[in-house]
Amino acid sequence: MRIALLSDIHANREAYEAVLEAAERQGAARYVVLGDIVGYGADPVWCTRKTMALAERGAIVVRGNHDQALEDTAISMNETAAAAINWTRGLLNTNERAYLSGLPLSEEDGDRLYVHANTTTPGRFSYVTDTDDALSQFSACSARLIFCGHLHRPALYCLGANDKVSAFTPTSSHGIPLLAHRRWLAVIGSVGQPRDGNPAAAFSILDTDKGELEFHRVGYDIETAAAKIRAAGLPDGLAARLVKGR
Repeated sequence: MRIALLSDIHANREAYEAVLEAAERQGAARYVVLGDIVGYGADPVWCTRKTMALAERGAIVVRGNHDQALEDTAISMNETAAAAINWTRGLLNTNERAYLSGLPLSEEDGDRLYVHANTTTPGRFSYVTDTDDALSQFSACSARLIFCGHLHRPALYCLGANDKVSAFTPTSSHGIPLLAHRRWLAVIGSVGQPRDGNPAAAFSILDTDKGELEFHRVGYDIETAAAKIRAAGLPDGLAARLVKGR
């Protein structure tokens, strides 16, 4: 089975649509959304409803910090992020807000664990940025494959002998063999707000039959997404960073 892994959509309808279309072309039979459906972008209603529709068809969806912030004012956010969430809160209806804030922090499926940020303390939404962070994630659970988002930059970690963790930066869409005798942690890049210098929307495909993981990028209508942010009166920096991929 080919499973599409998406994270950090951030209310970017144009990027979300492009990724879903690309995933379908790639033969995705199932979808996993790793949180942060809203925040930053101008289409939180559409993105929330699309995610709810995917869930009704069997998709796994977990909660991100921006999703939780809709109902949890204790979530720490910078001024720009808080402004976007305050604006978003006024657009979503009660059921949509309850859906997002009530999503599980993590989900297990066979030998796979899905979480927005990290497995150690999923409710604190800490980042996985290096091999030390990755080792903590491996130590906190028994899953062979861990998938997370939150960082907005794709990365892959492998746990080998003697608890040695190796880090890889994906550079192509070719399938990476996830060797069965090792454990793996994949940080899925962002659909709606990449921060690795590449503005193209990111997603991954896990091929469970081949035991391979593919990191994909797809272009989308950035100018329209940015124009919507400005038209909504959201901070201009949220529009500018889409073009830069930063």
